[in-house]
Amino acid sequence: MKRIIATFLIIILISLLFIPMWTVFVFTETRNENSVLHYIPISEEKDFQIIFTHSIHLTDVIESYRVEDTNKIRLMSMKYSDVAIGMPSYPEEGQKLNYQDGIYTLQYDDAVLQNFTLYIGDVDYPLSFKYKNKIFDLKTNLVRGKSYLFEVKKISLVEKMKGVRLNGR
Repeated sequence: MKRIIATFLIIILISLLFIPMWTVFVFTETRNENSVLHYIPISEEKDFQIIFTHSIHLTDVIESYRVEDTNKIRLMSMKYSDVAIGMPSYPEEGQKLNYQDGIYTLQYDDAVLQNFTLYIGDVDYPLSFKYKNKIFDLKTNLVRGKSYLFEVKKISLVEKMKGVRLNGR
């Protein structure tokens, strides 16, 4: 009987190592078979931002997102100050564009993504991830010149231990 209980406990403990339990933001390098999982734990707060300096305009762009209950990513809005190269000057279907105090705000009605690829450019302009009033410098924490698949998912204790937790300031 003791052997059955011990076996049962061992199976439970091993299972707990591999059952995905922690919801995190995940950055996984693409085009690399042995890529390291970089992650940021998610709490009750569902909103986050990606902030970068546009390489041509040299002005800040703020993309705002929300995590859905299904762990999909909802694009809420994008704020920017210049509509020249690469920035929308008019809304498309399912979008609204407002201009106030020198800032354009492009709002999305229903832009939901499973994931997206984020390129960490090898230029000396900021690229940050903001969550819960913490700023994560992606150019410091990830490799410049590489692409990362960004997604929200649950990870196991083993994945958590093998991955790299990003620390913000």
